[in-house]
Amino acid sequence: MLYYLFEFLESEYSLTGASVFQYISFRAALSVITSLLITMVFGKRIIQLLIRKQVGETVRNLGLDGEAQKEGTPTMGGLIILTAILVPVLLFAKLDNIYVILLIISTLWLGAIGFLDDYIKVFKKDKKGLAGRFKILGQVVLGLIVGIVLYVHPEVVIKEKHTSTSTLLEASTSSSNGPEEENIVTWKQSKSFKTTIPFFKNNEFDYSSLINFLGDKAAGWTFLIFIPIVILIVTAVSNGVNITDGLDGLATGTSAIIGASLGILSYVSGNMFFADYLNIMYIPQTGELVIFISAFVGACVGFLWYNSYPAQVFMGDTGSLALGGIIAVFAIVIRKELLIPILCGVFLVENLSVMIQVGYFKYTKKKFGEGRRIFKMAPLHHHYQKLGFNESKIVTRFWIITVMLAVLTLVTLKLR
Repeated sequence: MLYYLFEFLESEYSLTGASVFQYISFRAALSVITSLLITMVFGKRIIQLLIRKQVGETVRNLGLDGEAQKEGTPTMGGLIILTAILVPVLLFAKLDNIYVILLIISTLWLGAIGFLDDYIKVFKKDKKGLAGRFKILGQVVLGLIVGIVLYVHPEVVIKEKHTSTSTLLEASTSSSNGPEEENIVTWKQSKSFKTTIPFFKNNEFDYSSLINFLGDKAAGWTFLIFIPIVILIVTAVSNGVNITDGLDGLATGTSAIIGASLGILSYVSGNMFFADYLNIMYIPQTGELVIFISAFVGACVGFLWYNSYPAQVFMGDTGSLALGGIIAVFAIVIRKELLIPILCGVFLVENLSVMIQVGYFKYTKKKFGEGRRIFKMAPLHHHYQKLGFNESKIVTRFWIITVMLAVLTLVTLKLR
């Protein structure tokens, strides 16, 4: 909203300094500062409100160190994160940007599903919360909405660089060098469904190539591939953050690191100069997403003020489902979703540890009549707790691994 206000003041009244709001970097800085202030200033009041309403975490007896002291810790702290994301975005972003609109919808949608789950756990005294099938259904519907909008919306395009050669005729016929050639660079816009694929020289992959057997009709049926992939990514990453949210500050800090990396990728993808230099797709309007992801990072870092060990508040599903959904949708809209297995490696491993544990237990129970386990406990962070590692040490090491994966992700832009 402030963007449009200062744009009006500049055009109508030539207000000195109003033009600074045109700069993405300036609005991104304001966005991260505002989100930090919201979490740190208003976070304490929200925590006190949660305590008064007796919105406390019910901890299952898993035999883990420090488990008893978490009992009764306020949950649903994701409300702090959601507020700290949405308020700066509404203040500083261009709200007519289709990508910003999609991310706001994703935040509200998954935040609402997570809130309902937490509400059932806390106020209905049902430890299971919202049935898993309804969570999955909500994630699938969001993925379907995002996929359809990206597929049909006319503003969702990319621009690719094309070089052509033009011959310059010499004014003097006495020149012995003959005519000179000049390379002309143009950017052509297309409604393409290409995405970035790491470690390949021409690091672009077109989803329509998966259905080339349809011949000339392949482009028209790309949605059969694209939309299911979007649904899969949204569901997987959202659940990945939810599973990872088991130690104080683990999911929050990891999400902040991933968010910062996505912000860099968004900025270079939405800037023609950097896209040209890095030889990557130029995606118009995605630069505006830097404002959104700045609020996201600020909200995560600010929440760590209260969520770091020992946590004064837990985000609950209200926060974890929304954070995962934001990361997934953000990566998809900037055409970097195939980098998620690297960038979100911690979430991936946490997900896989649960799948492997459950699958192996069922297999051995069926074959030997007795269920066996690969890990002492899943998800993976609980396995290390069972091995005797301190909670804060596990969290810090997972953060370090995420930083390494984030650097590797950024390096893939040139490592081909």
